[in-house]
Amino acid sequence: MKKIILAAALLFGSAAYQQANAQISLNVNIGSQPDWGPVGYDHVDYYYMPDVDAYYDVPNHQYIYQSNNAWVRRGYLPASYNFNPYNNYKVVVNEPRPWTRATVYRTKYASYKGKPSTIVIRDSKDTKYKEHWKPVKVKKGGGPGNSDFGHGGKENGNGKGNGKGNGNGKGHGKH
Repeated sequence: MKKIILAAALLFGSAAYQQANAQISLNVNIGSQPDWGPVGYDHVDYYYMPDVDAYYDVPNHQYIYQSNNAWVRRGYLPASYNFNPYNNYKVVVNEPRPWTRATVYRTKYASYKGKPSTIVIRDSKDTKYKEHWKPVKVKKGGGPGNSDFGHGGKENGNGKGNGKGNGNGKGHGKH
């Protein structure tokens, strides 16, 4: 009888501990959000950008957009999009794979096309954003150019990268 009571007490105690653990769990990703993200969100999975019908995956720092009728992930948007995330409206989306319901987002946020952005993290005076993103130091002559737009400081959105290939090779070899 004692063993049954002890087993029941252990089972009840374990269940109560797991429930208490689940209630304390809180996911905050302020430091992962780009400088151009809207203020006021402690956690963001994706941004939907109605002006270009694309998404930004915050934890993975990737844009998701359609190319040849398929959704692709890239660290940049194509130059033809001519999109500056600091100036355009973003919608916070916290659901898995929102592009699978793209028609819903296109319809719901069609009226937001062309609307200016709300205050972005870069321009916020809130102390929680003071050092939300530390730039990654890149060796001279290398690195991603402007591919992860808005992480690390003073990018201006021109999409130009560093372009050091100036064609000064030595030309040795047979033709």
